[in-house]
Amino acid sequence: MANIKLLPELLINQIAAGEVVERPASALKEILENCIDANSTKISIQLTQGGIKLIRVTDNGIGISKDELALALSRHTTSKINTLDDLESIESLGFRGEALASIAAVSRMSLASFHKDNQHAWQVLVTDGRISQPEPTTLTAGTTININDLYYNIPARRKFLKTEATEFSHCEEIFKRIALSRSEIEFSFQHNGKTRHHLDQGDLEQRISAILGDEFKQSAVFVDEQTVDVRLYGMAALPAYSQPTRKAQYFFVNGRFIRDKLIAHALRQAYCDVLHLNRHPAFVLFLETDPKEVDINVHPTKTEVRFRNSRTLHQFIYHTINKRLASPSRSTEIRELHQSEPERKNTYPSYPQQNKLPFNAATQPSSFYQTLFKTNTQTQPTPLADFFPDTQTKPQPRIITNEEQKLPLLGFALGQLCGIYILAQNERGLIIVDMHAAHERIVYEKLKTALNNKTITTQSLLIPITFQADSLDIITVEENNNTLSKLGFEIAALSPTVLIIRAVPVILQHADTVKLVCDVLKEIREFGASQVLTEKRNELLSTMACHSAVRANNLLDITEMNALLREMETTERADQCNHGRPTWYEISLAELDKMFMRGK
Repeated sequence: MANIKLLPELLINQIAAGEVVERPASALKEILENCIDANSTKISIQLTQGGIKLIRVTDNGIGISKDELALALSRHTTSKINTLDDLESIESLGFRGEALASIAAVSRMSLASFHKDNQHAWQVLVTDGRISQPEPTTLTAGTTININDLYYNIPARRKFLKTEATEFSHCEEIFKRIALSRSEIEFSFQHNGKTRHHLDQGDLEQRISAILGDEFKQSAVFVDEQTVDVRLYGMAALPAYSQPTRKAQYFFVNGRFIRDKLIAHALRQAYCDVLHLNRHPAFVLFLETDPKEVDINVHPTKTEVRFRNSRTLHQFIYHTINKRLASPSRSTEIRELHQSEPERKNTYPSYPQQNKLPFNAATQPSSFYQTLFKTNTQTQPTPLADFFPDTQTKPQPRIITNEEQKLPLLGFALGQLCGIYILAQNERGLIIVDMHAAHERIVYEKLKTALNNKTITTQSLLIPITFQADSLDIITVEENNNTLSKLGFEIAALSPTVLIIRAVPVILQHADTVKLVCDVLKEIREFGASQVLTEKRNELLSTMACHSAVRANNLLDITEMNALLREMETTERADQCNHGRPTWYEISLAELDKMFMRGK
């Protein structure tokens, strides 16, 4: 057995670099965090060959004095903390005091800085862990770090680096995270002499738009919720903007980008009711909390954290995002709605839009309805009341104010297209509604509310329905009568091979009853009675709603179509069906004019 011995300092730093400096992007992250901690307002980044050949970062921060340059490149030296109490309430991005030493151990580094206590700037060079004596250099403010030939002295590690393009993409992602976290800082980012990004100082909305693009901004809602000791703010994209990967997900805790399973779960749960299949939500969110409530000293990369009150925080994030997705109107949209027509024509993008339905947005102005459709709403029946049993009778004619004369957000129906889409007209143009998807969401939300309030109304069948069932369905009914009753069904076994359906939920009375019951029994059998009323409840209710929603080629009259539009305007999450697909789009008059080249 070999004798125990103390490792050389250079080897210790090279081992540490394996955790801290996984690739050029890791080194860039550590340097940029130091720039922010130095109160910089302007940061410039230059890369060569994806950061493998060169990483140069220049800032205008407070700088490092001549006497501390060598110390800054030593392990476990930092200006961020002094005691254990400091470690338990960290407000800076850096604090471990090992990043610069680790980077210097696996590269050729130069560090130049100007500090107010010195008459001019000073520079040190580092090669193989040896730090030169400080020398004067030309620098008028801040600090410049050059990292050359990363892993030049560890060939085995260098060969594991990817292509230049891959390493650059990782560096660019780090840049985006840092730039999003500090909109008050001006950034420039170059690669191989070409400017890839230049970001001026601005507000958060401008910075998000610059990094993620205008499409994200137009498809997102603002979030800003605060309790006594925590605040969540930023922008969360609506489900229609969902992505195939998690790439467009940025979450910051006290200004630090983090990836946390607790937060990821809360956000996934908030979107699960509206997200389509295996798509992923997009968001830029910031959580501010007391530094003592979060432990960031979990891993050297500092992207993992632990929260003191994790369960409370999970619920706060979930309910905040869930609420915004349920009623996603924004002040900018309300302003746009009241713009004059010439102003609006300049704002429409060149593709159909699904704006956001303000929850409880519209009431139907009865006199305008009569004028538009030449119908008498007081005497004409409303067949769609069968689909919406709680729809109220329309009010008696009265004097309508100017405000009420405005069309509702989804306007009034013009007709059906191919038995699938409802075409409607509002103040801004043409509305196209997928009637099955929209009605499915309406029924689904009604079922959720009724089940939550234990008020699912049962409709007894005038003629009970009997059908042949296999033994598994028979057993499922016999063992889960209580669960079926809570869901609004009355089902019993007539024989070892026959089931009888005596009652169904009133809102589902027009569904294919036998198929509906078979699917409900299948879900109960697959997940168990307890889960279908808890974790798998929404999946079951979604299945039930799909059976009851109006189908393609189900012809509706004008009154029925307008009843559906009004229900959409008063239903949470009506912008998407239960699977995350959009339920409606708007094509502006400006776009229609463009299609037909009017005015040219």
